[in-house]
Amino acid sequence: MSEIAKLELNGKTYEFPVTEGTEKEKAIDISKLRDLTGYITMDQGYKNTGSCYSNITFLDGELGILKYRGYTIEELAEKSNFLEVSYLLIFGKLPSKTELEKFENGIRKYSLVHEEMKNIIDGFPKTAHPMGVLASLTSALTAFNPKSVNANNESEMFEAVCKTMSKFLVIATWTYRKNKGYPLNYYDNTKNYVENFMQLMFSLPTGPYKIDPVVVSALDKLFILHADHEQNCSTSTVRIVGSSHAGLFASISAGVSALWGPLHGGANQAVLEMLEEIKDNGGDVAKYILKAKDKDDPFRLMGFGHRVYKNFDPRAKIIKKAADDVLDTLGIDDPILEIAKQLEKAALEDDYFKSRNLYPNVDFYSGIIYRALGIPTDMFTVMFAIGRLPGWIAQWKEMRLNKEPIGRPRQIYTGNVGLQYVDINQR
Repeated sequence: MSEIAKLELNGKTYEFPVTEGTEKEKAIDISKLRDLTGYITMDQGYKNTGSCYSNITFLDGELGILKYRGYTIEELAEKSNFLEVSYLLIFGKLPSKTELEKFENGIRKYSLVHEEMKNIIDGFPKTAHPMGVLASLTSALTAFNPKSVNANNESEMFEAVCKTMSKFLVIATWTYRKNKGYPLNYYDNTKNYVENFMQLMFSLPTGPYKIDPVVVSALDKLFILHADHEQNCSTSTVRIVGSSHAGLFASISAGVSALWGPLHGGANQAVLEMLEEIKDNGGDVAKYILKAKDKDDPFRLMGFGHRVYKNFDPRAKIIKKAADDVLDTLGIDDPILEIAKQLEKAALEDDYFKSRNLYPNVDFYSGIIYRALGIPTDMFTVMFAIGRLPGWIAQWKEMRLNKEPIGRPRQIYTGNVGLQYVDINQR
């Protein structure tokens, strides 16, 4: 017999079905609550509200589990690569060798960005934040690709995916080049996706650019770890914008804007700003450890603990090694990175942090890697967006295929009542 949840209200009893996912998660289906009772639920921030059924990503914050399409993040990070994981997320299965080659070639086919896009980026001041530029450029892609995508048409959807994956990478790196005053680079079809990121970002016309395989491997893992994370703020934004039947580029542009916020994608930027603060105040890590332990001190360690993961962030364990490899390979002498190492050591060994599960999270290590590569702090969230892109596409596609209704949350009104209009001459 199926589980039933009962609600007693004003002397009446209402029954609501309990639904269960494949990983044994349970939810009370209140879809008909308002129709039956006239009431709504109040759940600020939607922390207890399921907005959709999805077969893309499973996350268990209590146990520290993250899976894409049933595969653990640990196995994917060890054995797969970013484009293969992107294919898995978007198309629902790991690709065969032929399918992966077709995907890679499709991305190469659409890698050129319309030259008139340069006119748009030239309109931004050099001081414009890269995320603001990226959101605008992503939305502008709609003007150069005006055809509406039919998610039910496999060939149309495949073409749209390839266009989005290739062009987004190019314009994301252009935001950096614009800021630095460098000439804009183009996708190189002889290189793979992550190698292209490196040359798009850093290659200069004044000399050859050598791509370090250790760095490529670390970035590949970082992009995999960021590729999707269930119904977070930006992903939910992509789905709710797409539910109005807004196009793929417009929906992803909205996701970029949501990711921009410091409470979401800006977390790794906050880590580096914290490290800069410690350095500027003498670099006394022990002092800041004591400040973090003092409940009356407003200082908080950024990059430790996680809003969703109550034990440990499974992504952090994977990327810690990649961060160590990058630092060892590049041999960088940077006081900021030395402070980061001291903080990491304290958090992993100090009983105060261990007892509260305040372990370094993926944002802590990603910030360290980006810093080591010479990526400026305001580009960190752009890096996040590049990794999250396949997840956004997959979620948009799933929402359209499932024919989900337009998103329309309710509210409880708390404003004035019964006011009478007063003529402007009498106010």
